[in-house]
Amino acid sequence: MAHLHAIGLALVAALCIAFSAVMRHWAAARVPDVDLGRLGAIGSLVHRPLWWFGTAVGAGGYVFQAMALGRGSVLLVQSLLVSSLLFALPLAATLSGRAIRHSEWLWALVLSVAIVVLLVVGDPRQGKQHVASWHWALTAAIGVPLFAACLLGARQPGRRRALLLGVAAGALFGIAAVLTKGLVTLIGEGAAAVFGSAETYALVVVGAAAVVLQQDSYQAGALQASLPAATVTEPVVAGALGILLLDEYFDVDGPHVILLTLALAAMTAATLALARSAATESTATPASIH
Repeated sequence: MAHLHAIGLALVAALCIAFSAVMRHWAAARVPDVDLGRLGAIGSLVHRPLWWFGTAVGAGGYVFQAMALGRGSVLLVQSLLVSSLLFALPLAATLSGRAIRHSEWLWALVLSVAIVVLLVVGDPRQGKQHVASWHWALTAAIGVPLFAACLLGARQPGRRRALLLGVAAGALFGIAAVLTKGLVTLIGEGAAAVFGSAETYALVVVGAAAVVLQQDSYQAGALQASLPAATVTEPVVAGALGILLLDEYFDVDGPHVILLTLALAAMTAATLALARSAATESTATPASIH
């Protein structure tokens, strides 16, 4: 039953994330160039109720994501959050007054089938609730140099900068998902357990850094590079950490392994295609941000 609850909550989170992204894109696209001050579009957006509404819905999506992580594995929840692209597709098309392209319908179908195969055939299972401190230390020892290399490589402007910042932001969001799962389990133990855990403060730092890098990646230009990079990197990093640090796994063997591998490859390809489509649609309107 907890498995079904996690699926339902993750789908609600995906819907909120999609609605939030579309609303904020829509609000940003309606900001005239003459309204852009020293802070750019964000300086005008903070005065627009629609943007705040979209932001609030996005925060609600994170709450549902946290609730889902409290009931299901990181592998399960993060895979389902990719479905936000499916929800965003008709919402964005309706607001922009355009028809959904045949290729988009095709990739949406591929993504839907891949997610179903992952859930039914892969049957992702939970492992531990918390990551051991020495595992985090080992992860940091490996991840920090890679993260620093991304930031150093992103110093030059252009498409490469947008791509690397997108990868860095997606990786941090993936780490934040694992930290969130650990934090959710502490809530039932009381405030002392929550505020006495290093995971709480790590989540604040990682989450804030992820948001800043995400915005920087979009402002770096070449949204067609940054958005797909972040969209794919987040579930990949979260899933890898879930397997390596939380002992989560796909309950599959024999020929089903091949089917699961094909489903994961199809999910990645469809996610990239739909994210590129969303990025192209966003750059077609002025001053759009995510």
